[in-house]
Amino acid sequence: MNDFTFQNPTKIYFGKDQLKHLPTELSNSGKRVLLVYGGGSIKKTGLYDKLINLLENGKMEVFELGGIEPNPRHTTVNEGVKLCREKNIDMVLAVGGGSVIDASKGICATALAETDNVWDLVEAKKPIVKALPLYVILTIAATGSEMNGGAVISNLELKLKQGISGYSIRPKVSFLDPTLTYSVSKYQTACGSVDIMMHTIDTKYFSKDEKMDMIYRMMDEHLLTVVKWGPTALANPNDYEARANLMWASTWALNSFMTCGVVQAVSCHTMEHELSAVYDITHGHGLAILAPRWLEYILNEDTAKQIRRLGEKCFNVDQTLDDIKASKETIAKLKEFFFETLGLASTLKELNINDEKFKEMAINACNPHGVIKGYVDLYPEDVEAIYRMCL
Repeated sequence: MNDFTFQNPTKIYFGKDQLKHLPTELSNSGKRVLLVYGGGSIKKTGLYDKLINLLENGKMEVFELGGIEPNPRHTTVNEGVKLCREKNIDMVLAVGGGSVIDASKGICATALAETDNVWDLVEAKKPIVKALPLYVILTIAATGSEMNGGAVISNLELKLKQGISGYSIRPKVSFLDPTLTYSVSKYQTACGSVDIMMHTIDTKYFSKDEKMDMIYRMMDEHLLTVVKWGPTALANPNDYEARANLMWASTWALNSFMTCGVVQAVSCHTMEHELSAVYDITHGHGLAILAPRWLEYILNEDTAKQIRRLGEKCFNVDQTLDDIKASKETIAKLKEFFFETLGLASTLKELNINDEKFKEMAINACNPHGVIKGYVDLYPEDVEAIYRMCL
């Protein structure tokens, strides 16, 4: 296991009645707040009106940026930056899921930068060291962006989806109320469940690095949590225990704790970012289609032991099978969970994606060094082959 430093400053309010603390927390950063949200579902559910009342009663001056896209555009982020500068915004309040939060992180970072274009920060590939304070109200369990210092932004002009990161864009405070996820559709609940699992599978479960036994066991339990409660949330959207477990699993999947001591590129996320950059598909769905094919592609005597562990710990795969047979059974069980239990379409063809751009996408996925240095290194020809396996 590699040496590591761990610190997470984000304060969490978890539960049904925690929004009462919102005005007090925001007042620590000023009075002028930019409220950022997505397509308007918060207005349909009544959350918007509740927030406006809370903020106005707290003597906050509220400005708004709605319409954040599912894969947030750099141009939309730049609109938020312009608002922050014109209105002398003190802080940003992101209300939504990962896309809204990531867009808000981009706004917070760029508002205090020497540029008015967030893509300049993306291309600079340097940690963000200065940003406006960010506060979060989470409405969908998926990305874990509510407790980490990363964000992914899409540039449709360049057909790229890339990230920024830095200590300063971690949310100061995040409010996690599982009841706010009751209205999340079955499709988005399924995609979110995949996203949560893949943050463990892709970033740390499959790793060349030695893992601390305690953390490895926590990864097993984290994955099991989604396997147990994801289907329950699909069957009964208002099941508080299901929604609460998924929300907390989402938050802990990517808040740096379980990645302690592990350093590697994320193979499936890197490949999927090309899919959603070019075709604007839902991130979790793209991961669901890619992950089992990636495991099939990298399966060999060396990788089989970790693949079979996933099956034994999470899907009750027979421990008496040899490594290769157990690994194949694991992959079959993962497909069954994603495509039958969660009900997601299993191929890219079903999402109207063909192989026309695979070669170009594979090259882009491996840039700038010509390789994805993950659990198993992938070169453009490997990535293209995996894309084709997904058709």
